Amino acid sequence: MKRKLFSFLLSFVLISTFAQIPTGYYDGTAGLTGAALKTKLKQIITNGHIDNGYNGLWAGYATTDRDNIAMAGYENDNTILDIYSENPNGTDPYSYNYPSGQCGSYSGEGGCYNREHVVPQSLFNSNAPMVSDINFIRPTDGKVNGMRSNFPYGKVGTASFTSLNGSKLGTSVSPGYSGTVFEPIDAFKGDIARMILYFVTRYESQLSGFGTGNMLGGSAFPGLQTWELNQLLAWHNADPVSATEIARNNASYNYQGNRNPYIDHPEYVAQIWGTPVVDTQAPTAPTNLATSNPTSNTISLSWTASTDNVGVTGYDIYKDGVLYSTVTGTTATVSGLNPSTTYNFYVIAKDAAGNASPASNTASGTTLAGGQPGGSCGTEDFSNIPASSSTYATQTWTNNNITWTATDARTDQTINGKAITVRNGNLLSSVVSGGIQSLTVTAQLKFGGTDSSLNVEVNGVQVGTIPYNAAAPTTTTINNINVSGNITIKLINPVSGNRVAIDDLSWTCFTSLGTAETSKDKSQFTIYPNPVKNNELFVKGENLNRITKAQIYDLSGKLIETIENPFKTSNRINLKGLSKGNYILKTDSYSAKFIVN
Repeated sequence: MKRKLFSFLLSFVLISTFAQIPTGYYDGTAGLTGAALKTKLKQIITNGHIDNGYNGLWAGYATTDRDNIAMAGYENDNTILDIYSENPNGTDPYSYNYPSGQCGSYSGEGGCYNREHVVPQSLFNSNAPMVSDINFIRPTDGKVNGMRSNFPYGKVGTASFTSLNGSKLGTSVSPGYSGTVFEPIDAFKGDIARMILYFVTRYESQLSGFGTGNMLGGSAFPGLQTWELNQLLAWHNADPVSATEIARNNASYNYQGNRNPYIDHPEYVAQIWGTPVVDTQAPTAPTNLATSNPTSNTISLSWTASTDNVGVTGYDIYKDGVLYSTVTGTTATVSGLNPSTTYNFYVIAKDAAGNASPASNTASGTTLAGGQPGGSCGTEDFSNIPASSSTYATQTWTNNNITWTATDARTDQTINGKAITVRNGNLLSSVVSGGIQSLTVTAQLKFGGTDSSLNVEVNGVQVGTIPYNAAAPTTTTINNINVSGNITIKLINPVSGNRVAIDDLSWTCFTSLGTAETSKDKSQFTIYPNPVKNNELFVKGENLNRITKAQIYDLSGKLIETIENPFKTSNRINLKGLSKGNYILKTDSYSAKFIVN
């Protein structure tokens, strides 16, 4: 442990800090509980509150957030005590000397520190006195502060960002919330909880006029959304008040004239909000697991959701008895598979307490042979995007084992359910296996602007455009992209100021269908005329009568028709009114492309 204070010195600090609660400060609270106690505390901590202004925070940090003996610190080197970079059990990755290091610009961690509103100032429009209330505004590293953005605090399942001290941004596994959350390290979870509880007490009469940020409630009591309250109560209990918190509370009182009552009297938390219930009940087993849409290297899975007394937070997918991935929904696409291979899958549900359900039924699926067309390879319905917000920021989420990043984007617009809306930015996938044959997406211009198109890039090369307008959502498919191997998909909005909502993105995997018209191989054939006429397709080649099955696909990989023994009596296929476009005729061992005009 880094704390090297002698026990008598620590005891002296604790006695001294506890003694600094002003006599009679909490008069009138005896016998009160619930909303009545919360309102009484609001009156107490509002009286005497001095607003020193937003810039005054820098001066306040000289005494409230220093790592030294007086503050019962860690290194005790008098640097800024930053909850996003402090390593309580080892060497800090970096540190800031006061007053130098104030932001400023940064490109990574360790560049500068700024003022982190634990309750985002966007929720109260940066109004006073909230914007300068030192009781919930901490000096933190600028980069990590920026990554936290305005996301609520919660338990992270899959992290999209991890700071050098272990603080994480990612998909929530806190019961009752599946959006993006920020999770501090264990040593500061109680600190965060008590700061937020202070905020919803001090400003309880104003909460109805604040934004929620998927954390605040819209009324004075309880003041928080249920999921966030439960998470904060758990953190409050798991990380008790420390000597460092007590010292900061005293210094904040000297600076600002009011205190955090939940540091002075931790028991008030249970007296107002109760205590969290320990969850020991496992979810029910997922049911009806089924496989579908096989390609040469992917298989899609779907199942019926589990139930839980608190809430299911995710599903572990097992492939041949080995954990493949964890998802939050009830569908997934398993990629990176071998052609012509049978795989066995089962799924296990988990809740936030880590309770695991029994396994689902086992479902088997077989991939197609190499070169066969496949159906849908990947989908993104934007159901896992961060919580609804009109603020433009970098948005990150994970769905179907793919991480998406949208820059200069908001999350409050819809098309067919949730959609991501990009302004002067782009939407980018993480690396996806299986390649890409075609891509389909729906787009719509929001809030006025100029009709235009999104640019679509695969591995940094533009492969097509997606038109959009304000009148109605437009769904567009780009065919013949034909990129194999690992890929990234990027949709770019090239028109400055246009705000474009994006929804229902899907793509098909790359297929290596042969399309040669002539060959010496006796299994091959020629289609004529090509383009075909009068909805009749003729084939010329050897041993046609030995072909047992023919299939017609469009270039997205969708099967249009299957014909048994197609050339047993003639070399003609009736296309039955097939619409204009490009198609593939596949037989037992050869494929050829044809066009319908």
